[in-house]
Amino acid sequence: MRSSFHEQLSALTEQLAELCDSSGQAMRRATDALLQADLALAESVIAGHDKIAAESAQVDQTAFLLLALQSPVAADLRAVVTAIQIAANVERMGGLAVHVAKIARRRHPQHAVPAEVSGHIADMGDLAVALSAGARDVLLSRDPKRASEIRHDDDAMDEKHRELLTVLMDRGWTHGVGAAVDVTLLGRFYERFADHTVQIARRVVFQATGRHEPYRS
Repeated sequence: MRSSFHEQLSALTEQLAELCDSSGQAMRRATDALLQADLALAESVIAGHDKIAAESAQVDQTAFLLLALQSPVAADLRAVVTAIQIAANVERMGGLAVHVAKIARRRHPQHAVPAEVSGHIADMGDLAVALSAGARDVLLSRDPKRASEIRHDDDAMDEKHRELLTVLMDRGWTHGVGAAVDVTLLGRFYERFADHTVQIARRVVFQATGRHEPYRS
């Protein structure tokens, strides 16, 4: 009975890792759609989120069944509860990719991002994909040390966000209020995506050690 329980836990972890990868790839495609003003690609990101949401809900259902039928305690209980929390994180990561794609769709056929800040957005998109890959690897390795490092990897995203805001606040900005609002939202979407990867890493630390790391946004 316990062997079956741990096999199911392992399957949940693998499913969460795949979801993490799917959310990262959704953000990569959303960023490409944004920078290339590619409507078809933006639409595919928006439509594809249904699959991520459904798989996240499936993780929840399996985890709740394990709680009800197996009555886990201690480390096993932490693992099940953590899976439920991480499923919410990865679903929100996919949702943030959808938000990026919707801005691309709303401004099509124009580019939503002025050339002046397209490099910043491209860098933030690359960082988001790298952070999601890091979170996926942490889920599979369950390495608390590597999980702790993810939080520091997020610093690069925070710095890029600050640089983006500096450009927006410059008196030389000539692209109007609409573009400024779009770029401000985009910066926040990428920053929040990174924050969710940090939360996943913190949850892996908790699962492995029973210790909560202090949260830092």
